[in-house]
Amino acid sequence: MREIYRGTWVIAYRELLRFVQERSRILSSFGMPLLFLVIFGAGFNRIVGTLAPGVDFIKFIYPGIVTMTVLMTSVFTGLSVVWDREFGFLKEVMVAPLSRTGIVLGKAAGGAAVAVIQGVIMLIPAPFLGIKLTPLSILQIIVLLIIISLSLASLGILVASRMRSQQGFHIIVQLIVFPLIFLSGIFFPVNSVPVWLQIISKLNPMTYGVDAIRQLFLVNNLSSAAGGLGETNSIIGITVFGHTMSVLEDLIVIAVIGSITVVAATWVFGKQE
Repeated sequence: MREIYRGTWVIAYRELLRFVQERSRILSSFGMPLLFLVIFGAGFNRIVGTLAPGVDFIKFIYPGIVTMTVLMTSVFTGLSVVWDREFGFLKEVMVAPLSRTGIVLGKAAGGAAVAVIQGVIMLIPAPFLGIKLTPLSILQIIVLLIIISLSLASLGILVASRMRSQQGFHIIVQLIVFPLIFLSGIFFPVNSVPVWLQIISKLNPMTYGVDAIRQLFLVNNLSSAAGGLGETNSIIGITVFGHTMSVLEDLIVIAVIGSITVVAATWVFGKQE
């Protein structure tokens, strides 16, 4: 247990240190989410209009954009594994007196910490978009972001464990990330699309993360604007087999999937020579 703890701490600290030292990485990580928010939000807000009382298209997609920021940063945690392998650092880590489980957990924890920091920074525009956030809701959002980022960082490490080049990793990750983004309900209410698209979206684990974050973002705004939540079920709260998912139920789904990806990443990484 001590070896696992030591490996987790050492590797996580290194990941955080690398992030702080790479200023270009800090700025570029916000590029695509902000681009989506500005282009899709400003471009479609007038066309789509109000989705529910008090919620326009920008307010609807904003929680999803925050989740997307965490998704992209977390999954690309695996890139550091490939980078370390290419430059020989991974071999040195593997022969060091560190638990391989600790190495995986450290990579995941470090990547998740970076992703959560970026997600929290993305909360700053909320008041300017007319979204009310209480200290309790911010704390709940951070907890959700931690669980989502750990799950996705482990997925990135799982993919990277068998990759031998950064180019190959980028190709595979793009094939994973873009379906996760566009089928997670960031840009459309999952309950209001054709049945075949609902089925695909509900099989996407990111859908539950986006829905949970959106509920925490919008529930107060919807309640005050609509005088209740009866009119809002079409845009928040995914319906699965006739049951509308709560934040806690979304969290459980994410946690179960996250546990699977952590175990799988640890197992695959541990089989490396």
